[in-house]
Amino acid sequence: MSPGGPPIRFDEFMQRALHDPLHGYYAQAIRGIGRRGDFTTAAMLSSAPARAIAAWAARALRQSACRDLVEIGPGEGTLAAAVHRALPWSLRWKTRLHLVETSPALTTIQEKLLGRRATWHASMASALAACSGRTVIFSNELVDAFPVRRFQLTADGWRELAVAFDENRRPRECLLAPAPLPPSSSFRQPHPVGQWIEVHDAYRLWLTSWLPAWQAGRLLTIDYGSSAADLYHRRPCGTVRAYLFQQRLEGSAIYENPGRQDLTADVNFTDLRDWSAPWATAANPLLLGDFLRPFTDPATPADQTLLDAHGAGSAFLVLDQQPRNSV
Repeated sequence: MSPGGPPIRFDEFMQRALHDPLHGYYAQAIRGIGRRGDFTTAAMLSSAPARAIAAWAARALRQSACRDLVEIGPGEGTLAAAVHRALPWSLRWKTRLHLVETSPALTTIQEKLLGRRATWHASMASALAACSGRTVIFSNELVDAFPVRRFQLTADGWRELAVAFDENRRPRECLLAPAPLPPSSSFRQPHPVGQWIEVHDAYRLWLTSWLPAWQAGRLLTIDYGSSAADLYHRRPCGTVRAYLFQQRLEGSAIYENPGRQDLTADVNFTDLRDWSAPWATAANPLLLGDFLRPFTDPATPADQTLLDAHGAGSAFLVLDQQPRNSV
C-alpha cells in the first residue's frame, strides 16, 4: 500500500491485499491451504465434503441433463479431484470438469494434480460459454475471498470505512461522509449505534454479471456465515479478520501484512438469495452438519469435527439454487 496517500475504501485495500497481480496474496506463490498454510478448509480435513458434493452433483447432472461440472475458486484442486473421483462411474466418464481460477500460482498446482481431466477458465463468462450456459456449479469458501465494504452505524446513519497509511505504513481509519448504500439486507436489521457490518458488494457485482447467462443446472454455495438476522449477534466489531499461519488476527493487525496473509469476512446468506433472485431460485440454506451427516463416519474424528453443532457444523451454510427459467 502506498504510504502518505489519500484514504481508500476498505474494499479497495482488501482487493489490493488479496488480488493485486504482483503483490496480492492470491497472486503470489502463497504457502498454500492446509495444516502448513494460513488456513484449512473443511474439504481438506475430511473426505465427507467431497462425497456429499459428488452425490449432490450426480443428482443435479441427471435432473438437469447437463454434462458439465464447474468448480469456482478450486484452491489447490483437491476438492475438484475428489468430487470427480466420487461420481458414479457411469456418470464420471461423460462429465466434463471445468475450473474457474484467477490465481496463476494456484492454477499451476491444480494443473499438476488434475492434468487433462479438467479445463481451466479465467472467468465464469468463459466457463458458461464453453458449456453453452448449461452446467452444474459448486464452490467452497469462495464468497468470503471477495473484498468487502465496511460500514458503521453512527448517530448520522451508516457511514463507510476508508483507510490511509502514513509514511511509516501505519494505518489510519476514517469514516466517509454519508452516501448511498449498496443493496444489503444487513441495513434493514435493527442494530445499535456503533455496530460494524460488511457487505460483499464485489461478489454481488461479479455474481450478477454472469447469472443471466446461466440457463440450466444447479448452483451449490458453501461458506461460513449466517442469515442477516443472526450474522452480527454479539459481534459489534463485525466479522473481518486475517489468517496468518493458522493464527486469527483482528483489529489493526489486519493491516500489518498486506499480501502475506488471508483476509476474510462472514457471508450474509440472505444477501446471496436476494441478489440472485431475478435469475435463480433457492431452497433454505442447510447447516453444513446436516448436508454432510449421511456421508460421515462416526469413528473418524475429522468427520465429527465437521458435524459439531457448536463449530463447523453450524458455522457453515450450504445454499442450493437453480436457474429461475428452469423451474
